[in-house]
Amino acid sequence: MDGESHSSVWSKLGSFFSGKSSEDHLEQAIREAREEGELKAEEGSMLLSILSLDELQVQDIMTPRTDIDCLPSGTTILEAAGAIVETGHSRLPIYKETRDNIIGIVHAKDMLSSLMEVELQTSPVDSIMSQPFFVPETKIASELLQEFRSRKNHLAIVVDEYGGTSGLATIEDLLEVIVGDIEDEHDAPKEEDIRPLEGGSYELSGRAYLEELEELGIHLESDEVDTIGGYLSLDAGHVPQKDEEFRIGGWIFTIADADAKQIHTVIARREEE
Repeated sequence: MDGESHSSVWSKLGSFFSGKSSEDHLEQAIREAREEGELKAEEGSMLLSILSLDELQVQDIMTPRTDIDCLPSGTTILEAAGAIVETGHSRLPIYKETRDNIIGIVHAKDMLSSLMEVELQTSPVDSIMSQPFFVPETKIASELLQEFRSRKNHLAIVVDEYGGTSGLATIEDLLEVIVGDIEDEHDAPKEEDIRPLEGGSYELSGRAYLEELEELGIHLESDEVDTIGGYLSLDAGHVPQKDEEFRIGGWIFTIADADAKQIHTVIARREEE
């Protein structure tokens, strides 16, 4: 990368965050730098993803209510510790009567001293929980990131206009928008992004890069996304779900696995002539 060009890109990035440059100008500079090879594709995509936080609401990145792991009020500290181990989460919401009434958050680190004393293990987890941080589902994602930093709090309960629980958002959810899926010690090992199947078909990870698919004869171009999962989501206008099909460029793409936030697996096979 040319030193002067590299300096120019980061200079514009600095101007943007100091309020001296518009988002449109910065986005154009990043795209041009990526196309001309002044920025690696991954670097350019990450910078564009940072800008996209201004266009996303918390409801776009949260874990929906139905998928939240939480515990009822009155759960013992020992039971809560077991739930922490089972779910792999470092903190869990506590609710009273219904999930629309989240009354606290229990952190794994706050259980340690209680677990060391037998008489405290059967105490209700309510005694060590912290106050929940509530945010509206319409809050801008970039604003939530700033609040997480200022509050030193990495979990928020998302509420709808009626005050009911809509979902849960974490610092990891926001960072995944920027850098892609974050693998931690509880995630399954990453599998190959492209796996050949019988009959000339392929099993593709949703994170498989469009550039990698060129080698298979799959030619998909986009200035906005880099992966097959992103491409199909952009084409559909939403995150496609299991069994949805797309016929593009002589290929049939079938969603094999997806959740509310992203495509995990796609089966690609050639269209029969």
